[in-house]
Amino acid sequence: MKEGIHPKYHDVQVTCACGNTFMTGTTKDVKELKVEICSKCHPYFTGKQKLVDSGGRVDKFKKRYNLN
Repeated sequence: MKEGIHPKYHDVQVTCACGNTFMTGTTKDVKELKVEICSKCHPYFTGKQKLVDSGGRVDKFKKRYNLN
């Protein structure tokens, strides 16, 4: 690698709106990152995600025009 052309990579503390904090690496020139959602409060990771089972486009077309 060439010297002096890459940004400095350092550790930074990430703080979520839910209060969770963790460490990660970044090239941004900040001491702390604030995020709105993390893996502790995201519905996908907490199991509270609601799946909406909507029919496919072909099924909707067939139902609309009674082609079944």
